[in-house]
Amino acid sequence: MIFADAESRPDVGAAQVDKLAEAGVACLIGAQSSAITLATTQAAARFGLPQVVDIGTAPQLLQRGLTNVFRFTPGVESSVGTGIGNLDSLNKAAGNPIKRVAIVHEDGPFGSGMAKMLNERLPGIGLEVVETISHPTPQRDFTNIVLRLRQAKPDLIMPSHYINEFILFARTIRQQRLQTKGIYSIFGGGASNIRFVREHNEAAQYIIDTNHWYDPRKELSKELAKRTADAKLDLTYDMMVSFGCMQIIAQALETAGSADREALTKTFTEHTFGDTIMPYGPTKFEKGNNAGAQLVNTQIRGENIELIYPKEFATAEPVFPMPARS
Repeated sequence: MIFADAESRPDVGAAQVDKLAEAGVACLIGAQSSAITLATTQAAARFGLPQVVDIGTAPQLLQRGLTNVFRFTPGVESSVGTGIGNLDSLNKAAGNPIKRVAIVHEDGPFGSGMAKMLNERLPGIGLEVVETISHPTPQRDFTNIVLRLRQAKPDLIMPSHYINEFILFARTIRQQRLQTKGIYSIFGGGASNIRFVREHNEAAQYIIDTNHWYDPRKELSKELAKRTADAKLDLTYDMMVSFGCMQIIAQALETAGSADREALTKTFTEHTFGDTIMPYGPTKFEKGNNAGAQLVNTQIRGENIELIYPKEFATAEPVFPMPARS
């Protein structure tokens, strides 16, 4: 493994690809951010260098005709569809307690795009959007936003923030004792982060997220969790996804029987890959997109993040709607 830091800048990421290509790497993995991944995949294409994308969700990643891009996790359109479908299933199973929804989102491309899609799709499952509130990033105080939510009286709040804002928003809801039947996010910045659970446990309880997560029942998943704990690190979905990507790259190297970039690209394009630690079907890249990828629902319960949906991967039954909190 050779590591390169994009320093959260697309131009630096592209320059790092040039260095990695010259160093003779066979394949890239990364780069977490869609903006950086757009730059690195474009740079990698000049060298015929395949890149397995871990968490980049932007549709443009696979719309440019580049043949070296292979996204392991689902894109934003598929992810929102999964999130909406799972919410509909949870609501119906509980007797449809959720009818009114409020969306609170950061005003950048991520949050604004998510809010637009939610406004378009939630009515299709019988839910009325009663309030859509945007805010800048960083946002230092959510008091006024929570006051607006109190007036709107939504049954469900759907936040779209990055991690710091997500945590502060949840804490403010708790501090202001805003009663709601649920907090449900898609790519929630803090809802699948164990640090949030550990440091702000009361505010975190019963929040549901739609996000990347491994299948915790698998033996290799258990081994990864143990090794991470032994190293005194928090096991995040970033680590889970990166591990899954490395499993696919290892299978591609073995199948190709070569570290040749062209042979690897051909293998990624044509081969169906076997099991990984993720709760996916077989990995088959169709026009660069992993047809077997799917998000799952997690819920914060006590000191743990439990997988609650789909049922075949669940470690706990969902608690929905959220119990009233004093």
